Order: sequence, then structure tokens, then C-alpha cells
Amino acid sequence: MPTLTALAPDPRQPGYRLVEVDRGRFASLPVAALEPLRLEVVAALAPAVLDRLRELADIEAAGRAALQALARRAHARLDLPAAVDAALERLASRGLLDDRRFAEQYAALRATRGKGPARLLGDLMAQGVERRTAEQAVRRALEEEGIDPGVEARAVATKRARQLAGLPVPVRKRRLLAFLLRRGYAGVPLKDLVEELCG
Repeated sequence: MPTLTALAPDPRQPGYRLVEVDRGRFASLPVAALEPLRLEVVAALAPAVLDRLRELADIEAAGRAALQALARRAHARLDLPAAVDAALERLASRGLLDDRRFAEQYAALRATRGKGPARLLGDLMAQGVERRTAEQAVRRALEEEGIDPGVEARAVATKRARQLAGLPVPVRKRRLLAFLLRRGYAGVPLKDLVEELCG
């Protein structure tokens, strides 16, 4: 049966203990999570206790992975490949994981790249952002970036219409309309715009 061979304060993380099992480093774990286990150094670890230590180590590893991902860019809660929900809860409670902030950054960046409001909303919801949060983020992004969806749809459509110029008019209209819908400009009067550009 595995034995707890050391339980010492972690000098790099206050409130954590370095756990050693069978003279090998096991993990650095929070004191608050270890206290209920009533661990004793040089005592054999019951299977249930060892399982709980492994679970706590997984939570810590997931938390570290999430922090590394967040250091690169903002993420939605469901966007992270974290294996343990508890790690996500801890990050959210510390204000490090925030769907609203992620949604605003995501919407602002993609709105400037020609994505329409409907596409932005759908993409955010597909990534697990709640509808109301996503709608507010899209609205705020369009306002802050000074983007008028009608003007943007016209610019995107004009460019695409030039690319489709060699096609027969019915094909050009159909493809241009489909392109604008895929880009997320569903709320704009697209049929009139397509008629005007492909007339």
C-alpha cells in the first residue's frame, strides 16, 4: 500500500503543501483540500484517500493548464479543455475566467474582419456563451468599433460581387446571397442589396 512520506509547506505557493508518496513528489495541493483527509506522514494511504489525492492533483493540473491558456488569450468557460469542473469553478471565482470578457473580445475582433451580427451571435453561443451575454457582447462590439452592419454588409457584398462577376446573373445572385447569410448579415435587407449589385 502506498505511503505518505512527506507533507511540507510549498515555498512557491502559500497555503499549499508538497505531498510526497513513497518518497516521490506527488503534487502541490491546497491545505484546505487536504485537511479533511487527516493525513499522517509515514502512514499507509487507503485506496479512497489515494483516489482523492489523485483527484485533487488533477484539479490542480487542470487549473494550471487553464491559467496558461488564459495567459495567451481570453476564453469562454466551455472553450477550455479542462478535465475537471472544479478547476474552472476556482478560476471563475477568482475572476480569471469570464464569458462576458471573452465574448466582447471575440466579437470585437471578428466584427472588424467582416463577420455580421448573426454569425457572431451564433459562434459565441456555439462556444457555450449564454445568449443574453452573447447579444450584449455583439452589440457592444459593433458600437465600440463603430461598425454599422448595413454599411459593412454592403462593403463585403461589393467585394464578393466583383469576384463573382464572370458568372451568370442568377448564379451570381444566389451565391452572393448565400455568402452574405453565411457571414451573418441576416438582419440586413439582403435581397435588395443583391439585386442592386448583380442587377
